[in-house]
Amino acid sequence: MRPVDPIEFAKGPTAGGSARVSEAVARAIRARRGDTEAAPQRPRDPAPSRAAYRMNRLWLTPSFRFFLRRIAPMAAVAACVGLWFASEDNRTAFTDQIALWKSEIQNRPEFMVKLMAIDGASAPLAEDIREIAAVDFPISSFDLDLPEMLEQIEDLDAVASAGLHVRAGGILQIDITERTPAVIWRSSAGLEMLDAEGHRVAELPHRGDRPDLPLIAGEGAERAVVEALALLKSAGPLLPRMRGLVRVGERRWNVVLDRDQVIMLPEENPLGALAQVVALDQAKDLLGRDVASVDMRRPTRPTVRLTEAAQDELKRLRGVELGVSYR
Repeated sequence: MRPVDPIEFAKGPTAGGSARVSEAVARAIRARRGDTEAAPQRPRDPAPSRAAYRMNRLWLTPSFRFFLRRIAPMAAVAACVGLWFASEDNRTAFTDQIALWKSEIQNRPEFMVKLMAIDGASAPLAEDIREIAAVDFPISSFDLDLPEMLEQIEDLDAVASAGLHVRAGGILQIDITERTPAVIWRSSAGLEMLDAEGHRVAELPHRGDRPDLPLIAGEGAERAVVEALALLKSAGPLLPRMRGLVRVGERRWNVVLDRDQVIMLPEENPLGALAQVVALDQAKDLLGRDVASVDMRRPTRPTVRLTEAAQDELKRLRGVELGVSYR
């Protein structure tokens, strides 16, 4: 009789009690023979569990992925740092170490400033700059407050503009554009030199210290320096005789010449009125006569006032003609 194969026997009827008996017999036969062949397993169910399904759906959410990849690591690091800085000893040690590193970097030789160089300034102005920008050299460039120093330098009357920078070699370079005096202004406070725009340059102790500069006087003359310079330029042949310009009522000028002669200019178009006087002088030698003043406040009707000596002489001549004696 042929032996029964357990596999073929297991493939027998699969319904009802006969199937269960066949499977039991097959297992017994395999156990007696020591058959190591694994019994066929049931196929795994492909459907995931409920928790796995929810986690998969949650991972597909962009905001959840962004939180896990970016926010969560940063929050963990911030929490660790916060816990470390919660200790006062740790905070003190950290600030001390930062201050030490900062000091070591700032005091390196390549950052040290050793000298100051000033270009474009006269000797007195350079001395004033060194006084207000007093620096104890050597000093780190990080300790220099250049904006504040620049503001102090530009506040000087004689400085039109300035520039500061630290150049190679540890030199603090200061470039100055100095105001050039154009006129001398005589006011109740004394003599002051002004530039072509009316800005104060410096105080002048004596008029004779700058004889090359013209003189202006009167209230508000410092605000009309541009017009004064234009009058001086158009004076032409009268310039050698000119002693100065006087501002009257903060609205017009008087030209003062030697021999105490005065030319009264109008408020409007003073250059044209002065040109008329210059033309009359060149044609008739007007200002070479005994004239005390020439009133051009009404250019259409110039008025000439003679000196007292000339008036007396004119009266005497008229008396001779009339046979009258003036005493």
